Amino acid sequence: MYFDGYGYHGTSFEQTYRCYPASFIEKPQLESGDKIIMPPSALDRLASLHIDYPMLFELRNDAAERVSHCGVLEFIAEEGMIYMPYWMMENMLLQEGDIVRLKNVTLPKGTYVKLQPHTKDFLDISNPKAILETTLRNFSCLTIGDSIMVAYNNKKYYIDIIESKPSNAISIIETDCEVDFAPPLDYKEPERPVAPVPLNKATAQVEEDPAATEPKFNPFTGAGRRLDGKPLKYEPASASSSGSKDKKPVATNGTAPPSAGSSSQTANRQAQGKLVFGANASRIPKETPKKEATKDAKQEQQPEKKEDPKFQPFTGKKYSLRG
Repeated sequence: MYFDGYGYHGTSFEQTYRCYPASFIEKPQLESGDKIIMPPSALDRLASLHIDYPMLFELRNDAAERVSHCGVLEFIAEEGMIYMPYWMMENMLLQEGDIVRLKNVTLPKGTYVKLQPHTKDFLDISNPKAILETTLRNFSCLTIGDSIMVAYNNKKYYIDIIESKPSNAISIIETDCEVDFAPPLDYKEPERPVAPVPLNKATAQVEEDPAATEPKFNPFTGAGRRLDGKPLKYEPASASSSGSKDKKPVATNGTAPPSAGSSSQTANRQAQGKLVFGANASRIPKETPKKEATKDAKQEQQPEKKEDPKFQPFTGKKYSLRG
């Protein structure tokens, strides 16, 4: 059946129009949705057909092989012309006055859709979910591959439709649809911290050398003394002898190890009962003062004091109670 040059086949409507942006008829509200304005003749022909409501249409640009879907807002356009949002013309690569083919379709209700913002600025909005829900109320359908526009706070945000279920084009009128977000196109993963570069062996050795030259701690070194002032029967090892093996051993019993040239002379001149450290044994003065010699002799001649008798229990006299 043909009617005034327009072909209709049963319940289908298909026609070509020249498209123009919504700014040509001062309808800025069209930019916030996916609805177009058609001529009144299209309404008369659609009313005579058995089509499903709400009315949904397939837009096709044969020159660029681009396909999208939309709804209809009003039938007030001039004959042979339609007005559509500018962002939709950009998706379909249409210019002002280009020819586009319209066909009525029936789309299933969507259950899932995945969105991907172009910039991460959209995620910085205080409540992007509420803004998106408010914007999608002006939409009637979504198509994979389209980039919808969300206007908020005098700024435009573009969002790609990258996945939808149960088909590539879905209706979102009076349906519960699950919405998921993909990372924005300009999102970059934070860089992982780079592992520190290992030092060269030469620098490591330079750092270790100062530590090796530091003196090590030698515990329990020093000389012992008695509280009663008497000389010790043995001489403890000194710190110099225990700290290094190259130094000469400490002399015990007041005698130093004899040297090659003057071992006999130094042995006679060293006083008994005094500590003599390895290298200092040869530096003892030849003559010792007489006072020190006399004091040492007196100390050796003095007998050791007798110790007080120990306490003996149960010693003493007996007494009788009878008297």
